[in-house]
Amino acid sequence: MYVDTQMVVQFIIQAAAVLGALGALCGALYGIILWFQKQGKQSVDIEKLQEKEKEDIDRLKKEEKEDIRQLRDMHSEDMKQINAELCVISYAMLACLDGLKQKGCNGPVTDAYNRLEKHLNKQAHNVE
Repeated sequence: MYVDTQMVVQFIIQAAAVLGALGALCGALYGIILWFQKQGKQSVDIEKLQEKEKEDIDRLKKEEKEDIRQLRDMHSEDMKQINAELCVISYAMLACLDGLKQKGCNGPVTDAYNRLEKHLNKQAHNVE
């Protein structure tokens, strides 16, 4: 049996070309499949991130409302303390003016004493 070496070589070259083309085609198909899988995973990841973002925004809004409520409570308490201190200071001022008035100081002392007493009476009865 005689085998033509040139034909064998040509057959091997053609077989290698076909196998190479099939390998390239399979590699391209595999790359396309991986790309689609990656796109699907990215879509799922994006949806998860959007849900997490919405949850975070809702949580931050709740925290903001709670912070504002706490600040208002603190402000209200501070104002109560300031008003109490101002009341004590006003009565102390009235006592000082009364003492000066009793010592004989007249004029501006009497005027200030009368105005302060009138103001304190109005505040006591919530009248303007």
